[in-house]
Amino acid sequence: MLETQESFDTFSTMQHKDNQGLAPPRASDPGWAHGIMVNGGRQKIKCKYCHKIMLGGGISRLKQHLAGERGNVAPCEEVPEEVKVQMQQHLGFKVLERLKKQKGSKSSKDSMSYIQGREEGDDGDVVRLQNIVSTRGTGRRRGKEVVERISNRSMRQKKQYFSTVAAVAAKPIHQSFASQESMDQADMAVARFLYEAGIQFTAANSQYFQEMADAIASVGPGYKMPSYHSLRGKLLKRSVQDVSEYGEELRKSWEVTGCSVMVDRWMDRTGRTVINFFVYCPKGTVFLKSVDAPDITSPEALLNIFDGVVQEVGQKNIINFLIDTSSSFKAAGKLLMEKYKTFFCTACGAHCIDLVLEEIGKMDVIKEVLAKAKQVTQFVYNNAWVLNLMRKKTGGRDIIQLATTRFASIFLTLQGIVSLKGHLHQMFTGATWMQSNFSKLRAGLEVAEIIVEPLFWSMCDQTLKVTKPLLSVLQLMECGEKPSIGYIYDVMEKAKKSIIVAFNNKESDYLPYLEVIDRIWQEEFHSPLHAAAYYLNPSIFYNPSFSSNKVIQKGLLDCIETLEPDLTAQDMITSNINFYEGAVGDFGRPVALRGRESLAPATWWSLYAADYPDLQRLAVRILSQTCSITRCERSWSMFERIHLKKRNRLEHQRLNDLIFVHYNLRLQERMLRRAEEEGCSKGFRVGSVGEGGLSILHLLFADDTILFCDVDPKKLMYIRLILTCFEEVTGLKVNMAKSEMIPIGELVAFNQALLSKWLWRFGMEASHLWRRVLVARFGLGAGGWCTGQVRDSHGCGLWKGILVVWETFLQMWLFGWATVIELGFGLIAGVGIGP
Repeated sequence: MLETQESFDTFSTMQHKDNQGLAPPRASDPGWAHGIMVNGGRQKIKCKYCHKIMLGGGISRLKQHLAGERGNVAPCEEVPEEVKVQMQQHLGFKVLERLKKQKGSKSSKDSMSYIQGREEGDDGDVVRLQNIVSTRGTGRRRGKEVVERISNRSMRQKKQYFSTVAAVAAKPIHQSFASQESMDQADMAVARFLYEAGIQFTAANSQYFQEMADAIASVGPGYKMPSYHSLRGKLLKRSVQDVSEYGEELRKSWEVTGCSVMVDRWMDRTGRTVINFFVYCPKGTVFLKSVDAPDITSPEALLNIFDGVVQEVGQKNIINFLIDTSSSFKAAGKLLMEKYKTFFCTACGAHCIDLVLEEIGKMDVIKEVLAKAKQVTQFVYNNAWVLNLMRKKTGGRDIIQLATTRFASIFLTLQGIVSLKGHLHQMFTGATWMQSNFSKLRAGLEVAEIIVEPLFWSMCDQTLKVTKPLLSVLQLMECGEKPSIGYIYDVMEKAKKSIIVAFNNKESDYLPYLEVIDRIWQEEFHSPLHAAAYYLNPSIFYNPSFSSNKVIQKGLLDCIETLEPDLTAQDMITSNINFYEGAVGDFGRPVALRGRESLAPATWWSLYAADYPDLQRLAVRILSQTCSITRCERSWSMFERIHLKKRNRLEHQRLNDLIFVHYNLRLQERMLRRAEEEGCSKGFRVGSVGEGGLSILHLLFADDTILFCDVDPKKLMYIRLILTCFEEVTGLKVNMAKSEMIPIGELVAFNQALLSKWLWRFGMEASHLWRRVLVARFGLGAGGWCTGQVRDSHGCGLWKGILVVWETFLQMWLFGWATVIELGFGLIAGVGIGP
């Protein structure tokens, strides 16, 4: 910190060498570069910019003047913005150094999101924090000490002060706390490590990459990185334990919602096979284990592996066993269903859609279109000059579009070419292209001919009439908002209708494509589970366009007999299904009618089918499943790195632990990110206002967490719900007794709420000593909810200040608006929340 402060001083001194003679001898404070001593005295200084003379306060008063802080001195109206920001930063450094001296060595372990203070000479010091809600874990360190010494005069300056803090907070952090040289050195140290270790650049996109840097910075210089033995030993065991607790919490929900086991097969270029097992439920997906299976190809051998997974997950918990479409896996899945007869084994929906696209791509017309599109794509991306020209013409847009499956990526890329048709035509007919050497090459001439050929674009449009609806089905399967099984049957039917309409109901044009779709649907994908989910989805069933058939009816009956082993419960379900069909009872409530479209199907059943528990349980367990393995977010590169020969000496359990920790850390990361994306919580931004800025929602410091949110009761409630979910999912506990809420900014409503709490306690705690003392002195009033009027001028300031909010409290109480919110951070009463 001292080195950083010296860099600011040096910069300021070099910037204003011509004024050095106007400063006192041996003066190092950067403030002297912006002021002139009057009559050679340190207490009488003239501002260089507005020529105001400060009497008293010395150089500190001048810096407050330049920083724009009101109270002791009027802010300077002529100071350049960069000088103003520099003074604000310098004042923050001075306070931070003073805090370090007060806290000693402990301060290096404490962490704050952002500190901006000011120096006031003899008038007092102020330390301020951004809006934060700090939740402390059960950790080894005691609570952070926040020193806040506020003079009476500085309290009047609060509003103006925070406007200056916001301006400084918008500056990049490295400009405020470290020199550019030290930042460059740190960047190069990280880069050298990544280059030498051969770590992929995508590692920088991990959430834990920045968290690692923050944790190291909080310890300070001298931190010793964990050793090779620690990483492969105790730290790996601790990580396994942490994510195992996450899995155990998910396991509790499997009994209610059921789960889908997802079997994901990975094979490298040498033929080595690894089978990964995931378990999905609406609360989240957990990685179960990885099985090295280089020589396991027979259905019987796969059955043994699958059987072990069923025993580990629990036969009664499994509703759907998802596999890929290979023949050996399909045969093993069939044997598994015959053995247990209590769940269904289905093929991955994404793989089936990819099979459909592959078969369509083999048709002569489509094959010719894809060949020409491939020729265009390869030519553009194999020549840097052509690629740069294309990106210049398209405004940075690319042709290649990637998806989770191979043939989906191919047809998405074709769709990208069509979307850039006008730009590509201008590019290959423009003067820049014509004057280039590429336009004279044979490959360039062929590509240019394809781009200007009307028949090519006509064939592209014909192809997209078939593939666009299918790609929308794939998009639904990959969407993580709701379990997809209740929608897959419906969207497939809609996709086929869209294809028919796109060809103007001309059977000779659309029939070949529908034959491919229906064949793969029946042979590879269709399951009674999909038909029953279609029937039980209220948003589809109650739609006027819904139509049932024998396949759907039989699928529902198959699910009842397979998923519900109890014969009495089966009879109850079949007899109660009529109430669902007729929207009788709670099914027909107005709120249930509105919730058909807005609620997830399983949630709808859990709310409005309480009178029919057996039917409710069956519907919730069916509608809570997924139908695609792609939701497990597999990472082929992760397996490639873990299964390298240099790791062969790792015993298989340690290898499994590595993958186990890798996947579950990625899955847990979704929680806070989803809350921010859906607007349930919002942090603050650092840097530019646009896309270049950094949004910070939370910071992790070992066993402490700082959460940022608006001073809004709803946002605070969301924070509390997130923490509750975190406790339920991970098994860890948030120590609310050591947590605190520090609101900064507009505090009027917050302070009124805190003062109203004491008025509420006065009315409720009649036997407490503090209340009896007040009653004995001031008497009772307002029916026992308040004391008599306080007229004394001494010895009663605290209670007199509390009574200031009596009218506000009384108004809220009379209208039934006084609500006590238990947030875990403390009790906040009467914050204006009402019906």
